[in-house]
Amino acid sequence: MGRTSLLILASLFVLAFDVYCYKALLSVFHKWRPRTKRIFTVLYWGYSIVLIVGVFCSIYLNLYLTIRSVILVAFFLTVVCKIIMLPFLLVDDIRRGGIKLWRYARKSKTLSSADPEPVHAGEPISRSAFLVKTGLVAAAIPLSSLSWGIISGAYDYRVRRQKLVLPNLPKAFDGIKMAQISDIHSGSFYNRKAVQGGIDLLLSEKPDFVFFTGDLVNNLASEMRDYQDIFAKVKAPLGVYSSLGNHDYGDYYFGRNPSAARTKNLNDLKAVHKVMGYDLLMNEHRRLKVDGEEIGILGIENWGMGRFPKYGRLDLAVKDTDDLPVKLLLSHDPSHWRGEVLEKYPQIDAMFSGHTHGMQFGVRLDQFQWSPVQYIYKEWAGLYQEKRQQLYVNVGYGFLGYPGRVGMLPEITIFELKQA
Repeated sequence: MGRTSLLILASLFVLAFDVYCYKALLSVFHKWRPRTKRIFTVLYWGYSIVLIVGVFCSIYLNLYLTIRSVILVAFFLTVVCKIIMLPFLLVDDIRRGGIKLWRYARKSKTLSSADPEPVHAGEPISRSAFLVKTGLVAAAIPLSSLSWGIISGAYDYRVRRQKLVLPNLPKAFDGIKMAQISDIHSGSFYNRKAVQGGIDLLLSEKPDFVFFTGDLVNNLASEMRDYQDIFAKVKAPLGVYSSLGNHDYGDYYFGRNPSAARTKNLNDLKAVHKVMGYDLLMNEHRRLKVDGEEIGILGIENWGMGRFPKYGRLDLAVKDTDDLPVKLLLSHDPSHWRGEVLEKYPQIDAMFSGHTHGMQFGVRLDQFQWSPVQYIYKEWAGLYQEKRQQLYVNVGYGFLGYPGRVGMLPEITIFELKQA
């Protein structure tokens, strides 16, 4: 099924859902005057139709980025709120359906599902009204939270500091400062000034070298057009090293089958890394030298579990690195650590990943963290260790899908490398 067919199918589903919600709301607010009902009907359906048309336009027309972002944000919040209302409406319909069947069995007068439920003496509100209004309140809670996450959380960059103890670290590297950012997703941005503020925060830390661990874009290399100059400012004395993430290949746009368009897009993306001065590691390594001593920087293409592509070749990246006392690996997907690194590559001292975003929702404190993503990924945010091997998962600089963050704020990680 093509993208257009899927979009049409999704739109029909949303419209059907709208009809269901509309009827439920009118059945509860049945005391409205005819003029009030007409105004509500025009606003309700006008908003829904404009929103669906806007989504089509944002995908197929070259709209300004800000306009496109506003449309997609409004669509996301609207759908989330209606989905939260749905269980309350279903419970009410099931309850009323049961009452109708019970009354039919007793050959009593039945209530039409479209008719308002009568309020009995001493009962301040019908059960139907109670359920629907409770659904409205329940929908308002995430609406306010998610809205605040958009207004306040999307660009609220935070520096997280982490000591990284490496037993075989050469003396020349003891105390050296390394930074990591991940998951930029430039196609989602709509505020250049805020993005620049995050990069200024990173540069103020004066790292000796920097890792970027994949997902520069959502799908297309052209998404970097408005932000390439900002990220090109990321410089460090010992270099900026980068790797690819699952979104960088354009698979979600072009498909995984080889094509000229897909190949060109990937080549254009590699060129962006080069123009910005990032040393893109494609299943290879670099020797980082300080005062005559060396460590290894390894980087592979995306390697993920399940449906995510396995383009990474760590066997190629580790070639000719046996003499290096410490090996640091850039690998976008943290599932690679448990899926291959721990089992086959004990010589990797530390791996650096992103990918999870912390689901852009959760709680992250010094001694406690939680996010729904932990039920999908065992390692999803922060530092993990198994025997002598370590993994750090950065929750990302940008955002994807939901254009905000609640509790799981965008991250700039600053590491201090230390000898044991």
